[in-house]
Amino acid sequence: MNRIEKILEFLEQKPNDNFLRHALALEYIKLSDDTKAQNLFEAVLKDSPDYVGSYYHLAKLLERKGETQAAINWYEKGMQAAKNAGDQHAYNELQAAYEDLVY
Repeated sequence: MNRIEKILEFLEQKPNDNFLRHALALEYIKLSDDTKAQNLFEAVLKDSPDYVGSYYHLAKLLERKGETQAAINWYEKGMQAAKNAGDQHAYNELQAAYEDLVY
């Protein structure tokens, strides 16, 4: 059983588990299935805007797809979420990626 199959099996038991959905999205990125990955990241962030880790990966994905303004928006939302959570490390990573894109 590959990783995706295992994660999907776990998701049957816990369909709204953010860690599992985030992990599945990362697996889809490895397969270049950006649509599935994007949908999962967006679902995680819709359900749990405080799930800071997904902002960076979603914004990077959008950046790769050439959707610069959407990436900027997600970086900004992620920086605010990280700030609200007191997660300075995540904030710094999001800010650095944001600045690389914008400047």
